[in-house]
Amino acid sequence: MAKFKIATPAGASFTVAGGGYDYEMEPLEGIDCEIVEGPTDEDGFIKFAQDADAIYAKGMRFTKKVIDGLPERCRAIILGSVGVDSVDVVAATARGIPVTNCPDTFIEEVADHAMMLLLSAHRRTIEQDRMVREHRWREGRPALLGIPRLMGQTLGLIAFGHVARAVAKRAKPFGLRVIAYDPFIEELVMIEHGVLPATLEEVLSQSDFVSMHAPATPEAEGMLMEKHFRLMKKTAIFINTGRGPTVQEAALIKALEEGWIAHAGLDVLEIEPPGDNNPILKMNNVTLSAHTASASARFDPARKRHVGRELSLVLRGKWPMSCVNPAVLMNSKLQRWQPVSMERGPNS
Repeated sequence: MAKFKIATPAGASFTVAGGGYDYEMEPLEGIDCEIVEGPTDEDGFIKFAQDADAIYAKGMRFTKKVIDGLPERCRAIILGSVGVDSVDVVAATARGIPVTNCPDTFIEEVADHAMMLLLSAHRRTIEQDRMVREHRWREGRPALLGIPRLMGQTLGLIAFGHVARAVAKRAKPFGLRVIAYDPFIEELVMIEHGVLPATLEEVLSQSDFVSMHAPATPEAEGMLMEKHFRLMKKTAIFINTGRGPTVQEAALIKALEEGWIAHAGLDVLEIEPPGDNNPILKMNNVTLSAHTASASARFDPARKRHVGRELSLVLRGKWPMSCVNPAVLMNSKLQRWQPVSMERGPNS
């Protein structure tokens, strides 16, 4: 039996099935530990994890009940995703358990995807493709004659974390004016990226493209409501590569149906996958992808190795790198080792 037990629910990590734990174990070489799979129900996992030194959180929701049932010896809850909405971070903080994520692993991919949705929605790529395939060639050009050119238009970012900053960097060469709203980021940070700070109302009312990047925190759930979509231009395009629950989907559907906004490019939805009764699936003014913005050839290796590095640190008694509840670290038995700030926090 290994010295350290890393408990994890059985099954796929995130959305990619199979592959085992070879990538996670690479950074753990030399540490007497093993990743052991257990039940995916709350009661079963609580019982299974009573001798766990760390938790690899995947395959189930880690509710307050689960977290309160973890043993005192549990050093951390480690996630292989950017979002931490599957873990009750408040409950973990109350228990003094660090929760870590992968804040910087898929930034470039998600930013690329956001720009793809922006450009394809603006130039009506899917509609144009359909016209060609349906032998409606002559309809293609007239359909675009009412669309303004991209250069000189305004992109508004809601939240200004790493992905939003990468989107801003990509948008600049296209000649877009970029503004952003984020009450947790200093305005000087935005200015350093060539982005103008703005209120939420200014972002919504001034932007030709509104890109949603708010994290899935309890405070941000349902953040965009009907009143917000009514503030937007009738020609505006709404992009969401963040989290579906940050938007009240019924309000977005109404905005699209009644022409408050022109189009939406969505990688995330409120309920995933969507049911057949979701009106969004039948809308011609919506471009969809299946929560794939972070996907690339490096997706699994990069995030799994990141999980392994975090596990390696906490099992060696050191602070993890990407702690979303850093207030617990000072009072934990783990020791600080980083010489500089690692930019921890839920908005990173």
